[in-house]
Amino acid sequence: MIGLWDTTGNEVVKALAAERRSAGGVASGMALTLIVVVDEKRVREAEAAATIASAAHPCRLLIVVRSDVDRDRNRLDAEIVVGGRLGPGEAVVARMYGRLALHAESVVMPLLVPDVPVVTWWHADPPAEIATDFLGVVADRRITDAAQADDPIEALRRRAHDYAPGDTDLAWTRITLWRTLVAGAFDTTEAQVTEATVVAPSSDPTAALMRGWLAARLGIDPQWRHADEYPRMHEVQLRCANGDELTLTRNDGMAVFRRSGQEDRLLPLVRRPLGDELAEELRRLDADQVYAEALGATAGLTGLEHRPAQRVHVWKDPTEARRAEAGISTHPGVARA
Repeated sequence: MIGLWDTTGNEVVKALAAERRSAGGVASGMALTLIVVVDEKRVREAEAAATIASAAHPCRLLIVVRSDVDRDRNRLDAEIVVGGRLGPGEAVVARMYGRLALHAESVVMPLLVPDVPVVTWWHADPPAEIATDFLGVVADRRITDAAQADDPIEALRRRAHDYAPGDTDLAWTRITLWRTLVAGAFDTTEAQVTEATVVAPSSDPTAALMRGWLAARLGIDPQWRHADEYPRMHEVQLRCANGDELTLTRNDGMAVFRRSGQEDRLLPLVRRPLGDELAEELRRLDADQVYAEALGATAGLTGLEHRPAQRVHVWKDPTEARRAEAGISTHPGVARA
């Protein structure tokens, strides 16, 4: 492990190259570059998740920690680890302070592995428009997590309006097992579903996407029964044209599957660690059309999957926006009423 304090991007590149040579050139097996954007308070959590994911998908891990962007003096501190505590590959933890934090690409770009896909994961609130952040534009896949937002449902709506093929959200990943079990219930029947109900807290983004998925797949308008006594999505109920009712209920790491005229069945429905969820999203680097349809149905939009995949970087200074909201002049000598 190499620690560089108050350094430059060039010094980080040189130190990584030197550490790679001493470790025997581990970059030859890299499948992708994973950029993690995180706040200081969640760095350890992000490191633990990325370590699990990188064990399944060899990658160069670049963790960008943005802090104190209003600070007068720019500073870069970096930690370089090759084949150590952050997985079998190469990892750089870059802490950026001051205006440098708004231009993380100046440090990140020279560290990307040539000719491999780039994935950016925000383990924090992403930009309101990912296109305004260069780390989103440069990525082939972009992973957000609506559950991190103050208003997760509104965060999903923003992601729908800002969607481009290649975007995904970990709230979608968290219902993979739910979707598998619901779809599997129709292996032995062709009955048409006419009604559906999702029982979940009113702020649960997984429930919102489950409703969107059911609407997109079945062409119905699922109901959402708000049940804030549960910490997360608790039940999915389906009613068929032939009178059958199917219910999938979460119960302590298991799902109870009930169907008219049949005995109850217990099925596994465990909550996976964050690293396993991230690893699932790294398995595919193409656009997820099913997610696009579900997200569009959630936000009442259509045609998300047909949008152009290319993003164009539009620079917006978040500090200027905050000053404008506070009524503070951005030009010396100019006062605001």
